[in-house]
Amino acid sequence: MGQELYTKVQKARQLFEQANEILGYSLTDLCFQGPAKELDSTRVSQPAIFVTSLAALEWLRGESPEVVLSCEATAGLSLGEYSALVFSGVMDFESALRVVQRRGEAMQSASDSSPSGMVSILGMEKPDVERLCKQVSKTGFIQIANILCPGNIVVSGEQNACEMIGELAEEHGAIKALPLAVAGAFHTPIMKPADTQLAEILIATSFQVPEIPVISNVDAQHHDKPDEIRDLLIQQVVRPVLWEDSMRYLIDQGFDQFYEIGPGRVLRGLLRKIQRKINCQCIMGPS
Repeated sequence: MGQELYTKVQKARQLFEQANEILGYSLTDLCFQGPAKELDSTRVSQPAIFVTSLAALEWLRGESPEVVLSCEATAGLSLGEYSALVFSGVMDFESALRVVQRRGEAMQSASDSSPSGMVSILGMEKPDVERLCKQVSKTGFIQIANILCPGNIVVSGEQNACEMIGELAEEHGAIKALPLAVAGAFHTPIMKPADTQLAEILIATSFQVPEIPVISNVDAQHHDKPDEIRDLLIQQVVRPVLWEDSMRYLIDQGFDQFYEIGPGRVLRGLLRKIQRKINCQCIMGPS
């Protein structure tokens, strides 16, 4: 992941090399060579995705500077909100990477202390998923964690509850219920005390007023006050991600051209299900 960016884009290479020094281990070795098991751990995957996303942004900045300069708002799903905040000038790269490193470590620790997971439920709407969560909750805690787009909702909870909802979802009208390859029940109270641990480094990190709006995962609104942004990042760890609402907010504001920056095309697919006519280009770097 990110090797083409490292090889062909000087500013991207500088980000990766800076990240190696900040993190205290070779992120480039893990991204380019693996092993996959270690790269997939939350502790490593969060810094890896964060750095690779900003490296892809540097490629876009070099190839199409007018696109970057004309950007009027930004958002990121969960971890991606940190990339959005760096782009908007709220945090610098080094400070944000240190926060992301702590975030990944704290969330991995919370996951290790409580067997839990996440399940993507396709083909059901929010009220039906909420009823299913209530039914399954007798076996363990579970709740909606991500509202991604119509018919795509992710639930998080204790392992027994995740297994049961996976078995029952299709019987109750879901097209599919897919367990996600994640460490634990992100965006639920199961992630405590990761939010407290994250708060410690966020409070010590300098925040600036955003140069362009950044849409918060927590309430699908933008905020100008640094203290509000900081508090929402703390809440984000234990509260659901309102991605569909965030995209609808931007569309309602008149935005009609989107760019997905970083590895993958998932966000473009979600956006098409929210509003098929909206154009979105995926920016992953040189091919």
